[in-house]
Amino acid sequence: MNKKIAIIGGGNLGTAIAEGLIQSRFVQPKQILITKRHISTLHNLERQGVLVSDKNEEAVRYADLVILAVKPFQVNDVLGALKKEFSSDKHVLVSVVTGISIDHIASILGKKVPIVRAMPNTAIAIQESITCISAKDASEEQVQYVVDIFNQLGKTVRIDEKLMDAATVLGACGTAFAMRYIRANIQGGIEIGFDSATANLIAAQTVKGAAELLLVRGSHPEQEIDKVTTPKGCTIAGLNEMEHRGFSSSLIKGLVASYDKIASD
Repeated sequence: MNKKIAIIGGGNLGTAIAEGLIQSRFVQPKQILITKRHISTLHNLERQGVLVSDKNEEAVRYADLVILAVKPFQVNDVLGALKKEFSSDKHVLVSVVTGISIDHIASILGKKVPIVRAMPNTAIAIQESITCISAKDASEEQVQYVVDIFNQLGKTVRIDEKLMDAATVLGACGTAFAMRYIRANIQGGIEIGFDSATANLIAAQTVKGAAELLLVRGSHPEQEIDKVTTPKGCTIAGLNEMEHRGFSSSLIKGLVASYDKIASD
């Protein structure tokens, strides 16, 4: 399918999506139109051939697939002003807005438009996101096209929408949790003798390699742990000390605390 794509909201996420689609050659730059109130920050995309505009209505009229990438508090006003432009037999609306349900979006539009909700994380900027996807009133072909888009920007998984809050915690907040673990590794590396830059490189590449082992082999973390924990070795000594200090339980409690915060807001 050779669709025209509009991105409503040229902030960090919107521009990252545009950049990723261009770099992957999934679509031609001229097939993308991105909007922002002040388009001066979009000149780099414009130089690459992307269409830019400060008029959201123009973008919806242009596109077959519309990606909504505005702030949550802007959704009502933005979609309210655009609802007359959406057509149920032409458009697919993809929302990457945190915390806004498909039903809420549908209630604003007031018509039966195929809606897909996608939850990427900040690694989308380097085409390494995990994006969770759910949909309503969309055909399998339409959903698969959205999956194909976000597969250019990392990996995707289709989930029930009721799990979107959990996906936010595990996939989006999870980036910060992983960064904090890496930072602690760097600090420990400095304490045992490395300079900061070398500790940073070793820690980051080690975590990247560990994640790739799981993704490529489809193995369970404990299988990979077993391969490096020899009897009376240094790995098991370190793991046991971490567990005595509450490593796993602290992480789990942190995830649950983040989830409870979302659920209560």
